[in-house]
Amino acid sequence: MSDLPESPVGERFSAAVHNTARGWRLLIDKQLKHLGIGQAGWMTIATIAKSAEPMSQRALADLVGVEGPSMVSMLDRLEREGLVTRSASPTDRRVKLVHLTEAGTTLYQQVREQATAVRSALLGDIAADKLAAATELLELLRTRIEEQL
Repeated sequence: MSDLPESPVGERFSAAVHNTARGWRLLIDKQLKHLGIGQAGWMTIATIAKSAEPMSQRALADLVGVEGPSMVSMLDRLEREGLVTRSASPTDRRVKLVHLTEAGTTLYQQVREQATAVRSALLGDIAADKLAAATELLELLRTRIEEQL
């Protein structure tokens, strides 16, 4: 393989990935401001909502990409706002499982609607084959990164 990672295009690619991911989150955050929830909150709620079963606080922290104490603080706030509840795991009472409340589910639907609108606006005119190729590349990179962690 060539020296692509050290080339200007390799540097440009890594900057583009970083800046695009950051910009994407900021744009969605801007679109959600009227809901009164910030990026960390909506990412937490969306992660809980997408899970097939209740997940532990630790697993949630890992998926959102924050440290355990930060997730506990976030869940404390979301619980005070009536958006989540925590319960002891039936198999290990030391583990707290996180659940969305009805209000949390309603908020997630609003978050999802706004995120879908952003996705449509940004991706709507991009050819499906280009989008599929970019997605496959990003998924490959994510797998390689996870193998290195």
